[in-house]
Amino acid sequence: MNIKELPNAEGFFGAYGGKFVPETLMKALAELEEQYNKLKQNTAFQKQIDKDYADFVGRPSPLYFAERLTKKYKGPKIWLKREDLNHTGAHKINNTIGQIILAKKMGKKRIIAETGAGQHGVATATVAARLGLECHIYMGAEDVERQSLNVYRIKLLGASVHPVKSGTATLKDALNEAIRDWVTNVEDTYYIIGSVTGPHPYPMIVRDFNAVVGRELQEQSRKQFGKLPSAIVACVGGGSNAMGAFYPFLSNKRVDLYGIEADGRKREKAKHSATLTKGTPGILHGALSYLIQDSKGQVLPTHSISAGLDYPGVGPEHSYLKDIGRVKYFPVNDESVLEAFHEVSRLEGIIPALETAHAFAALPKIAKLYSTKDNIVVNVSGRGDKDIATVAKVEGLTLE
Repeated sequence: MNIKELPNAEGFFGAYGGKFVPETLMKALAELEEQYNKLKQNTAFQKQIDKDYADFVGRPSPLYFAERLTKKYKGPKIWLKREDLNHTGAHKINNTIGQIILAKKMGKKRIIAETGAGQHGVATATVAARLGLECHIYMGAEDVERQSLNVYRIKLLGASVHPVKSGTATLKDALNEAIRDWVTNVEDTYYIIGSVTGPHPYPMIVRDFNAVVGRELQEQSRKQFGKLPSAIVACVGGGSNAMGAFYPFLSNKRVDLYGIEADGRKREKAKHSATLTKGTPGILHGALSYLIQDSKGQVLPTHSISAGLDYPGVGPEHSYLKDIGRVKYFPVNDESVLEAFHEVSRLEGIIPALETAHAFAALPKIAKLYSTKDNIVVNVSGRGDKDIATVAKVEGLTLE
C-alpha cells in the first residue's frame, strides 16, 4: 500500500492505530467514519471548508524568508510557514473549521474538546461560537494556571472550561475527562479531537483538514524559491501541526522531514515528553501508538515547558513513520527551547509559541547538514503570546 493511502480499512498505519474504545463509542465512531468518507468526496463540502479557510482563518498563511536566522546559521536558507498568523493564533483552527462543519452536518448540538496549551480550546470555542453551538473545554488544572490567557479567551467566546485535577492535571487527563463526557452524551455530542491521536477515524480526519498547510507549502516553495524544500521541521506532541506539514510530502523522499519532541529539563532525565524517541508501543486514548510507560504498561508522568507538548502519547501515523524511517525524530531540552524562543524573537521579530520553539531549537543541529543551495522550512505552529507568563516565571521575572 502506498504510504499516502494509509490508514487501511481498520484504521491502522502499519501496526499502529485502530479503535480501542468502549462499546458505547463504536457506533459513534462508525457513524463519524461513514459521514466523513461521504463528505470528503463532496465538492460542496470542500468548497465550504476552502471558503472558511480563506475568509475566516485568513489562509493561505505566508511562507516567510527568515533572513537574520539564515545569516546566523551560515548555511541553508531558512523559511517560516506562518501558521501563527491564522485567526486564533495557531494551526489548530484548520482542523476545528473542518470538524465543526462535519458536526453540523451530523446534526450534533453540543461540542466538547480537550486542550493543553489552550490553542485547540480557543479554536474550538471560536468555531462553536460562530455556529451557535454549546461548547465545553476540558483542560488540566496545571495547564489552566500556566495558560490563563487562553482560559479567559475560551470563556469570552462563550464556552465552559472544566479544570481537570486528576492524575498529572495536564493534557492526558483532560483527554480522559473529555472521553468520559463523550461516552455519557454520545447521542447529541461531537468530540473535536485536537491532534492526530485517538481512535480511528480521528487521526485521519485531523491530518486531512490540517494538510492544507503542506499543500500550500508545496505551491509557495515552487513560486518563492523554484523547488520543493530540502527539509521541513516541526515540533511533535500529539503531532497535528507536523502531520499537516509533512503529509503532502511523504511520497517525495527528496524532502527530509524532522519531528522535534520535548526532552524536558536537562537535569531531570526521568521526566520528558519524547514519546517517539524514548517511548514504547502501547494503547492510550483509543489507539495503539508509542507511549511513555513503565515496564508494566502504566503511563508515566511527563514534562515539557510547553503545555501543548506535555503528553505521553503521539499519533499512530507518526509511530508508523518513525518505524519505517520516513521522518527523523529527536528531542530538545527546555533550556535550548528557551534560548531559541529568545533568539527568534530578537532576530526575526516573531515571538513563537513554546511548542514551535522546540522546532527552532533543532536548527543548530539540522542546519549543519545542508548547504547554501538548500532551503529549510520551519512550521511556525503558533504564536507565543500565551507563553509570556510561563517564560517570565521560569526566568524569575515579574510581569506588571
